[in-house]
Formats: sequence, C-alpha cells, structure tokens
Amino acid sequence: MKKETGFFKKLMAKEYRSRLTSYLIVIIAYIVLEIMMASGNLSSMIQSLLIPVTCYIVAALGLNLNVGVSGELNLGQAGFMCIGAFSGVCVSGALASVIPNGIIRLILAILIGALLASLCGVVIGIPVLKLQGDYLAIVTLAFGEIIKSLINNVYLGFDKNGFQFSFVENKLHLEPGGKTLISGPMGATGTERIATFTVGVLLILAALTIVYNLIYSRSGRAIQACRDNRIAAESVGIHVANTKMLAFVVSAALAGAAGALYGLNYSTLIPAKFGFNLSILILVYVVLGGLGNMTGTIISTVILVLLPELLRGLQDYRMIIYSVILILTMILSNNETVLSLVASLRKKLPGNREKEAAADE
Repeated sequence: MKKETGFFKKLMAKEYRSRLTSYLIVIIAYIVLEIMMASGNLSSMIQSLLIPVTCYIVAALGLNLNVGVSGELNLGQAGFMCIGAFSGVCVSGALASVIPNGIIRLILAILIGALLASLCGVVIGIPVLKLQGDYLAIVTLAFGEIIKSLINNVYLGFDKNGFQFSFVENKLHLEPGGKTLISGPMGATGTERIATFTVGVLLILAALTIVYNLIYSRSGRAIQACRDNRIAAESVGIHVANTKMLAFVVSAALAGAAGALYGLNYSTLIPAKFGFNLSILILVYVVLGGLGNMTGTIISTVILVLLPELLRGLQDYRMIIYSVILILTMILSNNETVLSLVASLRKKLPGNREKEAAADE
C-alpha cells in the first residue's frame, strides 16, 4: 500500500513538474527578452521573429495534443492557421473604425479566429476521424490545401452597406470609404500591425493551461486510452469518436488563435504562406520536442525557428548545417542507448536518490 501511495505521489509530482517547467521557461524567457529589448541588446532580426515564434509554439502545442496525446496524424494545421489568420485580419479591419484600441481588436480577432477554426474542425472532424493512420494524414493534408486555394480566390470587402463577397473574380463595388479586406491571390494588404509579443506570450500560457488541464483530466485520460487501445476503450464505455473529436477541435482552435496573431503581425499576408510546408514544419517541431512533451515542443520550436536565421551569415552552407543538426538531433533524441544513459545519470543525482528512497519507504 505504501508503494502504491508513493507511486501516486511520484506521478503527481511529475505532473506538477512538467507544468511548472513549461510555465517557468516561457515566463523567464519573456522577462529576459524584454530586458534585452529595453536595453537595446537584442538585434532587430531576432525582434522580428519573436511574434512568429509565439505563433508557431501555440500551433505546435495544439498539434502535439492531436498527434502526441490523441495519436492522430494531422497534416492540416496550416489550414486552421490560415482560417484564423484571414478571419482575424477581417475582424480587425472591419472593427478599426468602431474599436480604435488595437489590443481589444487583437483579442477579439484571436477569439474569433479560434472559434471559426474550431467550427471548421468539427465539420472536418466528423468524416475525417473515422479514418486512421495514413488515410487521416492524407485527408487533413488535402483539407489544408483546399482552404489555402479557397482563400486564394476570395475577394472580400465592406462599406457602409455591409460586407461584399466575390469568388474567382474581383466584382466588388464598394462605396466611397469602403475597404477591401482580402484581394484573392494578393491576400490581405494594408493590414494594421497590432500583434504584440506580450499578447503572444500570454497566448502561449493560455495554450499550456488548456492543454495541460485537458491532458490530466478525465477526458484526457480517455483520449490516451483511445490512442493506446481503441477496442479496449470502447469496451469500457468510452465514445471513441467524440473523444478524438475533442482533441481535434481543441488543436484546431489553438491553431486558429495562433493564425490570427500571426496574420496581424504583417501588413501584407498571402494564402501561400499556409501551404503544405508549414504543416510539415510544425509537425517537425512536435516530433523533435517529443510526442506528448509540451516543454520539449516549446524548446524545439524556438531552436528550429531561430537556427536558420542565426546561421544566415554562412550563406550557402546554412541550410546544409541546419539539416545536419536536425538529423543528428533526431538520431540522438530517439536513440535508446543515449536515453538510457541520460536516465541513469539523472538517477545518480543526489536529489533524485533521496526522492526514490522516500518513495520506496
């Protein structure tokens, strides 16, 4: 009985440590970066990447919930980001004259972007989640490309008479004072840049709270049970389709919120930014950081976004070095010998020895 109690305490301590580590990394990094910006010790190149990094982190956290926790290979994360980005741009542009405060419009854009992406997640998830494995990956990939192609052919504007919509050809007839929000292949132009690094960090903290609360809840345990053994989960009364739908929709909502923040960081935004390569890139962030490991996802995303820019001085060799580093990291992080060596070293630490001895008692 004592061993069982000790194991339960150890499990709870692990849950607490994982949450605390993730929050501390984000908060400490934010404080350090703000101090460096205030003192002028942060280059303009790094500053320009801060908001995109926060967006990629939120999208990767959502995808890790889908891929790492639920066990479903989703390659449509860029499509949900695209929905959030252009809906956020439209919301901000339409409310500019009504709500002059940029922060309020940014928050509303993020919320609406997350809502629309989650609704699309529900619509797509009903037929898609009946598939498994490679079939699910192919369908979600096709969804992302369809969304990009649709927005690539949309013309949207508004004036005093309301919104006007045209498909394929620009047939908008706006009154004087009207504004075009989306111009087909040209995307959204003349967008007011209201995204801030602080809001991006708060969005990361909110995403971590949502993901951790879901993982360690009853629904989270049901999601993991469906991932481990679908038949066994059904035998104990778990509705597999609804359970997987929950993870899929939350993942889509986080991607939509990240997309809205991303879209409002640029004065010009084209649908081509949200192509197949972006979905694969976010998946790489998740796999490199560790499936189900939110702290690892944050660290890997930051490294992989900043590394190509830090190597830019090497010109033609920077992408080769980047690829080699990526391959070596994947080999080392998934090598059983290396993992066992790290585990044995951790056990030899004085603090861990005392904890294990207390747990055995």
